[in-house]
Amino acid sequence: MKGVASAPGAGTVLNALATHTGAAFGIDVETTATVVLEATADAGVDGEIAAAPDGDTRLIERCVALTTDRFGNGEGGTVRTESEVPMAAGLKSSSAAANATILATLDALGVTVIDPTDESERNHETAADEISILDACRIGVEAARDVGVTITGAFDDAAASMTGDVVVTDNDSDELLVRSSREWEVLVWTPPERAYSADADVERCQHISEIAELVEELALDGRFGEAMTVNGLAYSAALGFSTDPAVEAMPHTVGVSLSGTGPSVVAVGESASLAPLGELWAARDGQLIETSTRTQGARIQ
Repeated sequence: MKGVASAPGAGTVLNALATHTGAAFGIDVETTATVVLEATADAGVDGEIAAAPDGDTRLIERCVALTTDRFGNGEGGTVRTESEVPMAAGLKSSSAAANATILATLDALGVTVIDPTDESERNHETAADEISILDACRIGVEAARDVGVTITGAFDDAAASMTGDVVVTDNDSDELLVRSSREWEVLVWTPPERAYSADADVERCQHISEIAELVEELALDGRFGEAMTVNGLAYSAALGFSTDPAVEAMPHTVGVSLSGTGPSVVAVGESASLAPLGELWAARDGQLIETSTRTQGARIQ
């Protein structure tokens, strides 16, 4: 039994650390997972990350185990991920890997994935061999909490990666509050250093909770660009990152933010207006990614 699926990374509108309400949007860089299952009792799951042979594979292994526990008979096997999403850069690489792994496992098991937010699916009653895209990404959130790679559960990141859209979520209840499409060009600047979400200073982030509540109001009102910019300035200060890349981006963008807990900075807007910013960011040390938002989220191949 074999399955293959891909899921995009994402950028941040509102970091959920301060209030546990988060917002994010899918971007067109992908992680692909290949899962091969065997109907052998207690076979276990062996994971491999193509770009990091010694990387931590507990998340993708746990995603396979939780999915087979629910829809299979505890099958074991292998999972391998290949990714365009830089790891530990704030671009939701863990959520993309989890979503791709879950969909690949569901593909291997012959489970149908539906999108109940589509008009045609709204009145659809889920059968025993079906799962909604949001319930699928909740499996990944559970796996991330189990292995300790997230503080908030990152349902916002998981939902943005799974749907490809801009989402606002309650990360305490894992509920979707807003889902909206935006067509933006995207610039990402990633400095050479890396930052892991689980290492973020949560207590310091609590100090900006009132600003995070303001960002939440903007996001719920659909003012995603403004929400991004306020979020980015506040969390850059709280987490000790320079605001210089964001400030130089502001004249050229719809919105710009520190993505996740950093270190990447993500800007959105129109191609022509972003071009001068691309030149500015290309002169900085690190990596520049030129991409766009998604019209499709995670998918089985």
